[in-house]
Amino acid sequence: MSLAPRAVLVHRTTEYEELLARHGTHGQAAFQLAARGRSVTEVHERHERNRRALAEVAAAVPLRWRQARVERADLDRFLFGPEDLVVVVGQDGLVANVAKYLSGQPVVGIDDDPGRNPGVLVRHRPADARRLLPSATGARTAAEPLTMVEAVTDDAQRLLALNEIYIGPPGHQTARYTLRAPGAPPEAQASSGVLVGTGTGATGWLRSLWQQRGSTLPLPGPTAPRLAWTVREAWPSPVTGTACVEGLLAAGDALGLVVESDRLVAFGDGMESDALELTWGRSVRIGVAETVLRLVG
Repeated sequence: MSLAPRAVLVHRTTEYEELLARHGTHGQAAFQLAARGRSVTEVHERHERNRRALAEVAAAVPLRWRQARVERADLDRFLFGPEDLVVVVGQDGLVANVAKYLSGQPVVGIDDDPGRNPGVLVRHRPADARRLLPSATGARTAAEPLTMVEAVTDDAQRLLALNEIYIGPPGHQTARYTLRAPGAPPEAQASSGVLVGTGTGATGWLRSLWQQRGSTLPLPGPTAPRLAWTVREAWPSPVTGTACVEGLLAAGDALGLVVESDRLVAFGDGMESDALELTWGRSVRIGVAETVLRLVG
């Protein structure tokens, strides 16, 4: 007998909850913010909107389904099942945070604060959940396959991301490495790190670097099986170059990097707490992942 679908509601701790954890009570939080010329009212209102959105989505889950909740900080310890429907309630970035832990499960993005979030990935309102959820499971679910990026080290560690993977120093030091880009000779570089992004990531950090550089590189679309990469602040010296600082990766291509620093890290979508440690001599290859994020609607 097959299991009933399970709706997994993904959310994150609100700013108001973080204030209460730090200061103990609403009154103390209000006092501390007032001392800085800020009001707790707006933060509390956003918290209430998030709680109402979660409650509305939870009430929309069909009665015969199973249901679970997971907070952002616990994603790396939560076991997603193949029959799960993942419902993200919050900001666009929360969809990216959960994407790396999935293996094809459909995702519904619910915007808990319309007008404040761009709504690139959280495309639906809480009121839409009652209509969306019953039809969002099964192999025939209409879902957009968003390209993901992966990094694989020479000792078989693997990292997935929806927006981008950053490889660089954990602090403000200089990253030293040899870069191996398709169709170009290897180049020793010193920089602030390397960013490899998808078409979804081209709406965020990747686009910011692209604009700062004044690049003419055509950024990929969200479902295109291509990636764009850029080197941040490459520094020319007698032993490091700047000839190879941006490019595109098609499916099957890989950007290689051999570490020549004591320690670099690779992390995806801003999740620094879940990073790969890269020590001197370690190599890593970054390319288009076989896994995609199936975003409903």
